[in-house]
Amino acid sequence: MNGTTHFKTTAWLLSFVVFFALGSIVLGTVWPENIPPQPIRFNHAVHVSNGLTCEDCHAGALTREKATLPQLDTCLTCHSEAVTTKPEEEKVRAFARAGHEIQWVQLTRVPEHVYFSHRRHTALGGLKCAECHGPMESYTEPPRRAFRRMKMDDCIECHKQRKASYDCNDCHR
Repeated sequence: MNGTTHFKTTAWLLSFVVFFALGSIVLGTVWPENIPPQPIRFNHAVHVSNGLTCEDCHAGALTREKATLPQLDTCLTCHSEAVTTKPEEEKVRAFARAGHEIQWVQLTRVPEHVYFSHRRHTALGGLKCAECHGPMESYTEPPRRAFRRMKMDDCIECHKQRKASYDCNDCHR
């Protein structure tokens, strides 16, 4: 192998590695966000199959600016006594006995400088929870990351498709 060929091969290989690394960082495939696991391996599929809706556990998802993560009292509505023998369910009562709230890890976030109203998007805009949060009804374990990263370009594209306002002052307050 002569010097020119070796240089071209090395340059091509280095370019490929840099391209792959940068692409992986952007897409989060090789170096995923460092998200701690949820305190309980919550099974959305079981709860949805038993008739619960998003707002049964996430108060305000359809009616308020912000939806909540489930409070311990919400879980204890059904789980103050054992419904199953699964250890994950027992964790709910262990939190109650210890007098601690369940510290759920919030996955979906918008930047602090962005105003976002669940009510505006669900009740007024007609969006279904799954459009931003994914098919939670099929998840048997908590997701490891947000279904959709909330990027401005994605929001603007969605607003354009639905012929909704995308004036800067609507979101940046």
